[in-house]
Amino acid sequence: MGERWTPKSWRDLPIQQVPAYPDPAALEAVEAQLASFPPLVFAGEARKLKTALARVSTGDAFLLQGGDCAESFDEHSADNIRDFFRVFLQMALVLTFAGASPVVKVGRIAGQFAKPRSSPTETLDGVSLPSYRGDIVNGLTFTDEARIPDPRRQLEAYRQSAATLNLLRAFATGGYANLENSHRWMLGFVKDSPQSSRYADVAERMTEALDFMRAIGINPETHQEVRTTDFYTSHEALLLGYEEAMTRVDSTTGDWYATSGHMLWIGDRTRQPDHAHVEYARGIRNPIGLKCGPSMDADGLIRLADALNPGNEAGRLSLICRFGADKVGEHLPRLVRAIEREGRSVVWVCDPMHGNTISAGRYKTRPFERVMQEIEGFFGVHSAEGTIPGGIHLEMTGKDVTECTGGARALTADDLQDRYHTYCDPRLNAEQALEVAFRTAELVGRGRTAVERPRLDAAE
Repeated sequence: MGERWTPKSWRDLPIQQVPAYPDPAALEAVEAQLASFPPLVFAGEARKLKTALARVSTGDAFLLQGGDCAESFDEHSADNIRDFFRVFLQMALVLTFAGASPVVKVGRIAGQFAKPRSSPTETLDGVSLPSYRGDIVNGLTFTDEARIPDPRRQLEAYRQSAATLNLLRAFATGGYANLENSHRWMLGFVKDSPQSSRYADVAERMTEALDFMRAIGINPETHQEVRTTDFYTSHEALLLGYEEAMTRVDSTTGDWYATSGHMLWIGDRTRQPDHAHVEYARGIRNPIGLKCGPSMDADGLIRLADALNPGNEAGRLSLICRFGADKVGEHLPRLVRAIEREGRSVVWVCDPMHGNTISAGRYKTRPFERVMQEIEGFFGVHSAEGTIPGGIHLEMTGKDVTECTGGARALTADDLQDRYHTYCDPRLNAEQALEVAFRTAELVGRGRTAVERPRLDAAE
């Protein structure tokens, strides 16, 4: 890998997961048009997120990252964005209060349109067509016309991302994120949940804390931090022509930033150290995520860490681990030990979704208990190694879908047909996502107690 980097130096290297556009001239014209559009996010926002992630790396905050498997043009609506943002705020509130930790909020939203595929084609009833690669590339309908990669879809993805960001910023700063609102929404979940008794104590203590804050004059009217929040966006940097077009020089530092989202990640299928995706990511100054699956070995991880974070900056690199509930105990410890041995600064993140996908008849699903088992295994490994479990990365929605089995309402495979709406992979519904937050908060709180207790003993 050469030292000189430009936003287009990735074009000189091998690349995986690239769509076969039939008209290169049309693609080039669209990318030129995108390069003239305003940025979607700003360099200062990305720097602020890196500072927040640096606190996560030292255990002074916790990362909550989540959102759709793949955003859809057809399902883009203010109601869907609102419902997602609302459950995300509730999850963050639970993690903040019950886990006794500030939460860094990063959505898989406003840019998560492209999807890697295991095969370039799909076959149905003897007919083979190009695989669906996300709405930014082609259409889901199984027809010749829909499956042809169309570069004009990138313009629609940009416009939808801009509209989504506009609404998210309004929600985050315009009063919708008020702690008291989030608490009221969360109370509704606790009341209706089959496990309401498990969560009622947390809800009651939260109510007491908010009442106390009001009594001493800390309220939304007098303190902005009670009514606003920082919310960031992220997506997989898969379609590199789009990312290149959205890469801009920061006028204050002279550094290059991806302005398509605050944080970008490299997937498990595109993390070859001498290939295009790593080359692109190493040159931008945004926080970068790296998916780590069972095929990742310790030496390969250190090589990638050196490429993506040569200055060993805190908050720059997050390792998003996706092994499966039955494999996390086997694969995670060797990666943790390698990073510790080499003194690398990273944020350890658990993606409990991708390694736990199974088939249930004609549906793909993810059992809720396997999701939680991987999270628990992730925390267990870090506890044993004396390292910091930094966050969780979920595929989730604010809607009442039936795509993952289990949870408090014990959804079964027979329930999947009721509201199975995903364009790609199964997502936790709003209730399941909030249940994950409650159970993860217990793990965060337990870990903090274990860390703090020796300090008290030492003082005695």
